[in-house]
Amino acid sequence: MHIAIAGNIGAGKTTLTTLLAKHYKWQPHFEDADDNPYLNDFYDDMQRWSFNLQVYFLNSRFGQVQQIRNSGKTVIQDRTIYEDAYIFAPNLHAMGLMTTRDFNNYFALFKLMESFISPPDILIYLRATVPTLVKQIQKRGRDYENTISIDYLSRLNERYEAFIATYEMEHKDAKLLIIDVDTNNFSEKAEDLGVIINKIDAEINGLF
Repeated sequence: MHIAIAGNIGAGKTTLTTLLAKHYKWQPHFEDADDNPYLNDFYDDMQRWSFNLQVYFLNSRFGQVQQIRNSGKTVIQDRTIYEDAYIFAPNLHAMGLMTTRDFNNYFALFKLMESFISPPDILIYLRATVPTLVKQIQKRGRDYENTISIDYLSRLNERYEAFIATYEMEHKDAKLLIIDVDTNNFSEKAEDLGVIINKIDAEINGLF
């Protein structure tokens, strides 16, 4: 099985991936943010580095999905290839931080890659308001995230909501779980994590 976790910056994707991998003995696949050669440059000059960053993420995520499907194991993935294509890249284009030429080139590459992959068996969406995202970003203290603006996070949240609204219609065989991070503190409360585990168990049982 392929389980994936989607959510805005600071929503808790890596934390939940770690907790669920430990609980279920699943193999985790993390986003290699700290090893990304473009990330610091991107946050310093988004317009210059947006295309490079998004192509790097697209290539990395496509390779991950291929590995997951070929592994024969149950894998839980931190962030999906769809988020890059339907949320981050279009947002950069809309903000004038990626040219139309670069965006069209990028999206054509994504559509080609998408034709070779399947959606995750279960997608877990971590929904969080901007104040919650800001609090969690500040808590983890990554230097390159210090310059992320409220406006940027708000724009991403709007795109996440639009993406999730259409995801089920486009992937009718895929399961979707939505977790409200504002009210579910799974990183610190075992009972909140238990709520998520119970929902996943119900979805897994429905797959077989």
